[in-house]
Formats: sequence, C-alpha cells, structure tokens
Amino acid sequence: MSSVRLSPPAQRLLLPIVLSGTFVQLFSVTVMQVGVVDVQRDLSAGSAETQLVLAAYTLTYACSLIVSARLGDKYGYRRMFVAGMALFTAASIGAAAAPDAWVLIAGRALQGFGSGLMAPQILSIIQSALPANRRPAALSAFGGTMAAASLAGPVLGGVLTQLDPLGLGWRAAMLLVVPIGIAALALSPALPSVHSERKPQRVDPVGATLSLLGFALLVFPLTMGRETGWPPWTWASLALAVASLTGFVISQRRAAEPLIQPSTLAEPATRWGLVAVLVFNAGVPSFTLLLSMHLQGAKGWSPLQTGLSITPYAVGALAGSRIANSLGKRFGPRALAASSLAMGLVSLAVPVVIDLPWLYWLALCVGGVAFGVFTASAFTQIIARVRPEAAASVSGLLPTAQQLGGTLGVTFAGIAYTAPAATAGAALWHAMTYEAAAFAVAALCAVGGQRERTVARSAAPS
Repeated sequence: MSSVRLSPPAQRLLLPIVLSGTFVQLFSVTVMQVGVVDVQRDLSAGSAETQLVLAAYTLTYACSLIVSARLGDKYGYRRMFVAGMALFTAASIGAAAAPDAWVLIAGRALQGFGSGLMAPQILSIIQSALPANRRPAALSAFGGTMAAASLAGPVLGGVLTQLDPLGLGWRAAMLLVVPIGIAALALSPALPSVHSERKPQRVDPVGATLSLLGFALLVFPLTMGRETGWPPWTWASLALAVASLTGFVISQRRAAEPLIQPSTLAEPATRWGLVAVLVFNAGVPSFTLLLSMHLQGAKGWSPLQTGLSITPYAVGALAGSRIANSLGKRFGPRALAASSLAMGLVSLAVPVVIDLPWLYWLALCVGGVAFGVFTASAFTQIIARVRPEAAASVSGLLPTAQQLGGTLGVTFAGIAYTAPAATAGAALWHAMTYEAAAFAVAALCAVGGQRERTVARSAAPS
C-alpha cells in the first residue's frame, strides 16, 4: 500500500482516532470479567445467561473480522471504521441501560459486531495512510494500546463496580467507552478516505457465509460447553464448524474475489507469526480471568481488591510496550520467544507467591512487561513482511487469531481450573500449568518464525 498525503492536523489526529477504536475493542473484551458477579445479582441472571454476557461479545467480534476486512477494501476503511464505531457506541449505551440479562446479551453482541467492523480498518488505515518510516512506531503504539486496553478492562471494571458511582456499578464500566466513541466519531472526518489499491468488485457471498457460520459454530460451544457440561449439541456444533471452515478454505481457492488473498500466507514467517499470536493469546486472557476468579472466589476478595491487585501487571505491560519496538528491531522473533517464555515462568510462579504480596506484585510486573513486549511487537513484525495486496487480509486474520486464541484459552484453562483438585491452590496450580504450556508452545512458534527469517535471508541474492 502506498501512503496518502495528510495535512499536519490530520497527521496528529490519525493515530489517536484509530487507536481509540483499538482501546474500546480490547477493553470491552475484559471489562465484564470482574463485574459479572454483580451483573448476575442485579439482573437475576442464571449461569447460562451470565456466561452469554461474557461470550456474546467475543462471538460476534471473532466471527466478523475476516469479512469486515474485505468490506473495508470495497467500501473504504474510514467508512467502515465510522460505521463500526457508531454501532459499538450505540450498543454500549443500550447494554449499560439493559433492564434484563437478554437485553444486555443483545447489546454485547452488537458491540462485538461494531468492534469486528472497526478492527481490520485500523491496521489498514495505518498501512495506507502513513509513510513506511512511520509505520513501525505506529504499529508499536497499536500493540501498546492493545496491551493497556486488555488490562484496563479488569482493573477499571473492578474499581467502578466496587465504588458504584451514582449507583451505576457495572453499568458505569460499560459506559466508560461511550465518550471515547463519541469523540472518535466527531473527529473521524480527519481520517483519510482510502481503500485497497485493488478494489474488489464484490464480497464473496459463499466465503462470507461459510466463514461467519464456521466461526460462530466454533466459538459458541467453546464458550458455553464447560458451563453446560458439554452436552451433545456442543460436539455437533464443533463438527459442523470443522465442515464449514473446511468448505471456506476450499471456496477461497476457487473464488474469483476471495476474502483472503492467495498471497497472504505465502511467507512462512507470516504463517508462524499468526500461529504464535493465536497460541500466545490462548494464554493471556485466561491468565487474568482465572486469577480474578480465584481471588474473588477462593480468596474472597472484593472486585476493587481484585482489580487493584492486577495493577502491577498493567503497569508492566505499559513499560513493555514502550521498549517493544526497539527490542523487535534488534532481536526480531527472538524477542517474541523470550517474552513468551517469561510469561510461562510467571505463570508457574504465581501459585507459589500469591500469598507473598511483594513477590506476587513483582511476578505480575514481570509478566506485564513480557505481555507488553509480545503484544506491541508481534503485529509489527508480521505486517512488515506482508505483501501489499495481502495487507487487508492479514488485518483481518491477526485479530481473528487473537480472539480465537483467547476463546480456546479460556475454555482449556477453565477445564484445568475446575478439574478435581484437593484445594483451591491446587486448582490454581493446574490452570497455571496449562498457561505455562501454552506460552512455551508460543515461544516455539516464534523460534520457527526466526528460523524461516534466517533461511529467507540466506537465500536472498547478495
């Protein structure tokens, strides 16, 4: 993608506008983790409804990303960003005002669709509107925003739920994103009106249907299966998901205008990078979610105590995101491998030091730094190797891998935590052992990316 010419005011506003979209997306994934107990009480929600409050957002978000990337190509990145932010903001207001659990679930689902529309456009705008020399810093800021938003959710959600401003409780946490959305919409005319240089004639209807259906059939049973005891419908849904996604892959090879450009996965390092992002995120959201569950359940902590206890993790993530760009330039995928291994070691340390405040906070701070380094540099390293015509496809695949990884992680870590255990501490140890294994596999994938990078350099003509 070639960059477009922007006025100085537009240059200053571009990143704050698009990164506000990144913030509200990732914030909304985790904001209900701490406040879900209060939601259950206030709305008299059952266990299945409570689980859907958490799952509805991720379900619609993950399912719509690949199709949304192609819609941005066709109709323009700014137009789809504005549409997504408008839907997200309106849905946030509706969810915060929900009189019952099902209205809240519907609001969360619409939030997810809005986020799904926005997410691919953010990367595409950065790629198309900024010159090549500014993109690495912008992508580093993008990754830092993801890290900060993912951790701000449980921290601010816990604080607002406990402080209960104006008697709003968890509703205040839901409303926190509304002023950000309104400001982004007001400033959105400053964004350039750009689209793919190779504008597609249509959005492949077969591919769109199969991808939406396949991801929905995959994510829904994964998020609901553990709570419902894995009834037969969950296994039938997973089987249909495999069939639908297989059909999607076949359809992409035959479609004249495929949703995913054929050259997208031509680089082996890109394939390794996508897998590393998926596996790493199979550990990250579940790490903070299970820690919150353990502290509130086994330890009896309040939402405020729980949210504040994760603060060192958030502070570390901000510090890690600040140094991620320089580490990524110097060490490449090795920085991703090292940060993954550090997260694995922190996971194993947490059950040991959880009752030793200073050591616990230190471990979380180290984990936050590792999380910030990986998140802020992974997208930069992957996108840097993508061919221009495949940029939009990768802009959809990266957040898809991120969200699917998070869904898988919450499922598997939850199974580990609820497995038979002598004590609550042993249950936490089971879950954190899963986390360490996931991060170790992510490190291996990053090493694979480094190997492919080395091979490509040695094969290049001198």
